[in-house]
Amino acid sequence: MKFKSLFISSLLLASQSALLTAETPSLEAKDIKIAEQLRDEALKSSKGYAIVESLTTEVGPRMAGTAGDAAAVAWGEAKLKELGFDKVWKEPVTFPTWKRGVETAEVVSPFPQPLVITALGFSVGTPKGGLSAEIKAYETLQDLKDAPENDAKGKIVFIKYRMKKARDGSGYGPAVSARGSGAVEAAKKGAVGILIRSIGTQSHRMAHTGMMRYAKDVNKIPAAALSSPDADLLENMLTRGKPVTVKLTLGSYDGPEYTSYNVIGEITGSEKPEEYVLIGGHLDSWDLGTGALDDGAGIAITTAAAELISRLPERPKRSIRVIMWANEEQGLVGARAYAEMHKDKLANLITGAESDFGADRIWRIDSRVKPEALSVAKDIAKVMEPLGIKYGNNRAGGGPDLIPLRQLGVSVFSLRQDGTDYFDYHHTPDDTLDKIEKEALDQNTAAYVVLAYLAAQMNGDFGQKVE
Repeated sequence: MKFKSLFISSLLLASQSALLTAETPSLEAKDIKIAEQLRDEALKSSKGYAIVESLTTEVGPRMAGTAGDAAAVAWGEAKLKELGFDKVWKEPVTFPTWKRGVETAEVVSPFPQPLVITALGFSVGTPKGGLSAEIKAYETLQDLKDAPENDAKGKIVFIKYRMKKARDGSGYGPAVSARGSGAVEAAKKGAVGILIRSIGTQSHRMAHTGMMRYAKDVNKIPAAALSSPDADLLENMLTRGKPVTVKLTLGSYDGPEYTSYNVIGEITGSEKPEEYVLIGGHLDSWDLGTGALDDGAGIAITTAAAELISRLPERPKRSIRVIMWANEEQGLVGARAYAEMHKDKLANLITGAESDFGADRIWRIDSRVKPEALSVAKDIAKVMEPLGIKYGNNRAGGGPDLIPLRQLGVSVFSLRQDGTDYFDYHHTPDDTLDKIEKEALDQNTAAYVVLAYLAAQMNGDFGQKVE
């Protein structure tokens, strides 16, 4: 009887120990070794560069709702199949569309000159013959908000704010608010149009496009961005104390509703195929360049990382899912659709990371995991150290298309690229393949292959917490 009791106690103890081991997040030495080998292989493969070259050459601009969008979806599906993904499928995403049309501007007086502009996404057009009005300048969006009622009545508002360069892209937030809500605030002050200094950090004479929004019950006025040199030109004219009149002509208009797709490829797990690690980038781009940096590079980096893992003799324990998101540029449309479609099975999503900040080298990795899993996040970072990457903090955002999933509690990682020069090219005609360095792209792929493989192999999980 005593022996039986001891035997049962021993079994319970062993069971509890096994349960504890299963639930404690950890990495095994053999998996770390394989991750190191994958990392080193990625540095000499250049598979990512071949992918982004294919996308920019064979498709080019991919603005949501255009023929380029449809071509990109077909390209993405074919590429994932060509690269040997175990499963490839599409999930529909429906949204309203916008057409750019003609976009010109000129100073009418006192010093007639042409200006380089681009319409902001979803701006209304001007009257057919264009719109001429005096310029009313403000240093910042906040200055416009603080101005008296009707301060810009009958005028074209000009917001002068200059975006500042930063390695982590932190200059973008303070600047981009003028693009997003400037038209609404200008209309509230009686303006008939708005020009903003482009949200960018270079001095080339090209304008940066991007999304803007209108508000209910506020008059919709045309909105455009000036190239930085032309913003300087307007400022110089205004210092002479004479009224400056500009003619603005935009042919933009709303198009019909359109259905595109999130394109998804999966390397199916060998032990827990229903659980998966998510990596990816957005497939759409703006129409001015060929979308090499934003976000052809992200598509290439993450696809190449997963393809490299697929070459292993054995599939990883969990699945690795690459998502080529639809229509990120016009409001995370594909990301929101995916989160809504998969919200009931988020316990299967171990973690996610998106590459959407160009193609320069990664210098830091941040996590968003439960406290018990922090040691695993740091162990993953250690495997990346030979790449010049250090662990940062546990406040990762995951990337724009991960926001809807992160808000539902999904764990995310941020592999932070050097963004010092990213906004020189962002949303301009200069976003082209020649801005990508093969070696830098390989370094990115090496980091993503480490994260994806070790997250797929880890014991336990990273946890979930609804924001």
